[in-house]
Amino acid sequence: MSRLAILLTLVALPAPAAEVLLLTNGFTIRAESVEALGTALRLQTASGTVEIPLAQVVEREAIPEPPPAPPAPAPAPPAPAQDPLEAAAKKAGLPPEFLKSVARIESAFRQDAISPKGAVGVMQLMPATARELGVDPHDKEQNLEGGARLLRDLLLKYQNEPDQVRRALAAYNAGPGAVARFNGTPPYAETQNYVNKVLAEYHRLRSRPQ
Repeated sequence: MSRLAILLTLVALPAPAAEVLLLTNGFTIRAESVEALGTALRLQTASGTVEIPLAQVVEREAIPEPPPAPPAPAPAPPAPAQDPLEAAAKKAGLPPEFLKSVARIESAFRQDAISPKGAVGVMQLMPATARELGVDPHDKEQNLEGGARLLRDLLLKYQNEPDQVRRALAAYNAGPGAVARFNGTPPYAETQNYVNKVLAEYHRLRSRPQ
């Protein structure tokens, strides 16, 4: 290629944002911008502006701009808070439907429910029982955890009995002493009705389509 052709090519080359120019003396110059001025080039370098004849330029190489930084990943949506009842059931190793059934029959899920005997909140914990369990019955989460733990302990207590679940529910309602006296669910109408209601609610919840 002739010198004239090279000069014409250099003049016609679109000016990129930044270039490295190889000169006839073997040196290179980095220019942040290049402006063609007829037979010369005006270079904007880090140290200022300089003009050099086109005849002294052997080669121009554009410096590619760095690719734009990838957009920051969208923050993950916060995990939905776990329902306190389901959390208490999971912690105690109980089916959530079972704990939910007891809570519904005990208090209709009301934390402000107080029984005539003084049982408190969702799981209707007696203050003395709450103290034994180390929970505050007026705090809903602690109330649920305490009730779930008590049910778990009662189920373990009667695990070798054929009517394990009925005994555990009867003991939750009337106390383990009453269950021991009658060797099973006491013949109290309140307790019998309570056990039947909880089991009916549990079976209803378990039979619902998922």
